[in-house]
Amino acid sequence: MTGLRLSLALETGGLSLSDDSRVVVLYPTRETDLAPLNRDQVTVVTGFYPDFTYFEQAGYTCTTDLDGDFDVALVCAGRSRDKTRAAIARAAHHASLVIVDGAKTDGIDALLRACRKRTEVHGPINKAHGKLFWFDGGPAHDDWRPGPAREAVSGFVTVPGVFSADGIDPASKALAESLPTKLGRQVADLGAGWGYISAQALGRDGIEEIHLVEAEHDALACARHNVSDPRAKFHWHDVRTWQPDEKLDTVLMNPPFHTGRTASPALGREFIAAAARVLKPSGHLWMVANRHLPYEAALTESFAEVTPIVGDTRFKLFHARRPSRQRG
Repeated sequence: MTGLRLSLALETGGLSLSDDSRVVVLYPTRETDLAPLNRDQVTVVTGFYPDFTYFEQAGYTCTTDLDGDFDVALVCAGRSRDKTRAAIARAAHHASLVIVDGAKTDGIDALLRACRKRTEVHGPINKAHGKLFWFDGGPAHDDWRPGPAREAVSGFVTVPGVFSADGIDPASKALAESLPTKLGRQVADLGAGWGYISAQALGRDGIEEIHLVEAEHDALACARHNVSDPRAKFHWHDVRTWQPDEKLDTVLMNPPFHTGRTASPALGREFIAAAARVLKPSGHLWMVANRHLPYEAALTESFAEVTPIVGDTRFKLFHARRPSRQRG
């Protein structure tokens, strides 16, 4: 509902933008309505591959990083408090006017209170379970600016906003510990995150290439640091549409199951279908998932053999063989 709140702010809330204002929008999603803005003057910053391609195809100038100066910056608040705060600080450094928009479920109320302690805030516009407010750019939020990548655990760096930024995900650790001695020549880690599973898999025999496929640009940048083995190949792409040059022996994955704050098991099912598509007829899938997620039907639909592996009360592991749907 960003577009609705922005329209109200422009029409009756006292917010004023000229048609030639150079605007940068930080971290919108495909659901973000930017119609009130002059598209020709808008630059979209997002590192999430599906959102990047969506806005690029819609005719916006897109980039994965904020660079240069702008008249206006619109920050779209997200699930990660630290990532949103860092975006506000960077926006205030690069733009004369900063607009912040977000849903209540993404902590916009707490963010508004925090900003009011630092600078004079205008608005807010309250509508559709969210808020939009704005303030002048400047140094008031400099202490929110992002620092260098940090070590989540010894030897691995992460940044705010990526999955499991504060340490190794227990499910990923369980999957890595369950892998067999040999995985084949060609392996892929679908939804590779900051690279933990791939780093562990490279200790197995016989791997010639491992493909780390990840839609989040920041996570893949961390993976490039964390997995320095020359056999690692990095792909900033949507797992659901990625296609390797040749069919693979093994796929590893701990698929995401959220779209924003909404649990979406459909996403995991699409990952399973993608795994079946990129594997050889004799290929193997090793997968971990939260225990409550209903993936068994999708696995048996896409693979001839599915074997559950002992997990725990939090997650379950599967070994699937011989994809039954070879597409593409």
